[in-house]
Amino acid sequence: MARCASACFYSSKALTLALFLWLASTSARVLETRLKRLSELTPAMQVLTSKLVRFALIILAVVLALGSVGIDLTALAVFSGAVGVGIGLGLQKVVSNLVSGVILLLDRSIKPGDVIEMEGTYGWITSLNARYVSLAARDRKELLIPNEDLITGRVTNWSYSSDLIRQSVIVGISYGSDVHLAMRLAVDAAVEVSRILEVPKPTCLLKEFGDSAVILELRFWIQDPANGTANLRSEVMLHIWDLFHERGIEFPFPQRDLTLRNPEAVAEALLNRSGATPETLRVVDEPKQKAHST
Repeated sequence: MARCASACFYSSKALTLALFLWLASTSARVLETRLKRLSELTPAMQVLTSKLVRFALIILAVVLALGSVGIDLTALAVFSGAVGVGIGLGLQKVVSNLVSGVILLLDRSIKPGDVIEMEGTYGWITSLNARYVSLAARDRKELLIPNEDLITGRVTNWSYSSDLIRQSVIVGISYGSDVHLAMRLAVDAAVEVSRILEVPKPTCLLKEFGDSAVILELRFWIQDPANGTANLRSEVMLHIWDLFHERGIEFPFPQRDLTLRNPEAVAEALLNRSGATPETLRVVDEPKQKAHST
């Protein structure tokens, strides 16, 4: 009987705690839904407020559940101290990510919908969680980046204060081509792409005189970085390719002039390597020389 009574007692405690936690979780979800409907709050503040409310409700549920079953909360002081020491020693990264997540939400440096680039990874923020940030890449990969990395690492936020972003394409043309015409055609190629903004206008600059080409830089502006930049640059370069070929603008290729200081020695080395002799070459060249003379 004693064992049965004890089992029933602990079962009732567990059920009470589970009931309070369920009520807290349900209330938190209802409040999160209502917060998302408030247009006055930014997405970052909506996430921060919902997480703080959820955390407070869970703590309140635990406290009420322990009090309802007759547990003295003052007796948990020593236990809570030990838990605090354990968190400080063994869960440093977890706590660091939690605190970093709160900092990100407070300073609004990163928020849902932002397009960021970090260590070669490019994508947009889909959600801010307590421990990590969900980043959706262009290839449909979902990257989970710890909040601490976003605080301590270098992050490029393409849409922090504005969605207006400038892109550029480097083009090289041969020295025999019309530079002014090439610059106009490059601008026309950018205008043909629908994603490129009309204001600010696309511009083309002469950057430098290279070893084998005249280097041009086409600059243009977009307002939808989440749709990708590599595909946009590819489309622009295809238009440049078509227009340049239509108007006779040549794309250069590397050229080098080679001067031989001792051509006789080089010719002798080649003869030795091929096994031929000067007499053999003379016999081969005699018919060609007679044909040219006649």
